Amino acid sequence: MQSTQDTPAQYLQPARFIDSDHPSVKRFAERVAGKEGGDAQRAVALFEAVRDGFRYDPYHIDLEPDAMRASALLERDYGFCIPKAALLCAAARVLGIPSRLGFATVRNHLTTPKLRRAMGTDIFPWHGFAELFLNGDWLKATPAFDRKLCERLGVAPLAFDGRHDAVFQEEDRRGNRFMEYVEDQGHFADLPLDELREALQVAYPNIMVNGVWTLEGRFEEDAVADRGKTT
Repeated sequence: MQSTQDTPAQYLQPARFIDSDHPSVKRFAERVAGKEGGDAQRAVALFEAVRDGFRYDPYHIDLEPDAMRASALLERDYGFCIPKAALLCAAARVLGIPSRLGFATVRNHLTTPKLRRAMGTDIFPWHGFAELFLNGDWLKATPAFDRKLCERLGVAPLAFDGRHDAVFQEEDRRGNRFMEYVEDQGHFADLPLDELREALQVAYPNIMVNGVWTLEGRFEEDAVADRGKTT
């Protein structure tokens, strides 16, 4: 259920999936941003570390509870938008920055033909991002696409300055459509995993088989190859 309490203090507590009390999350947050200046500087450092430290990969998705914890991302070098946002939220909480998960339905013009065929659409109903409470405002921060992927696709890496929302660009550097926000789905103090699994099962029955995401391959190579055909 979506959270109905919106006091910043609520969003500092460790949670099942935003497990900011996990030792590896604490070490990550302190190593990346523990010596930075104010909260905005810490948040920017965390954002960049999560954005670029974990390769974006929507092919290899593990929706089991243990795999969806923020701490689990630190055990591998890849993830999709939701685990990356969860890690950013968890690390922010370690450093005393209130955080929560936001979700939106988006149309992704970057997706590969393979993923589009398997999904039967370019609509993603549960795109995840982080929301951080900085200087009295909730700011959206989207650490999904790593710098290497963006550079290979001719898209400027999404930047976060700690003062403004960082949401996906509508166009790439050549003016091609990139991402399109369709509907806001609200924010949560922790990942609503059961709702996510049910929504993906309904949206993508060709991919979700008995609750298991079944794609294989190399997303980055497929995306770069397809981008070369269309630009």
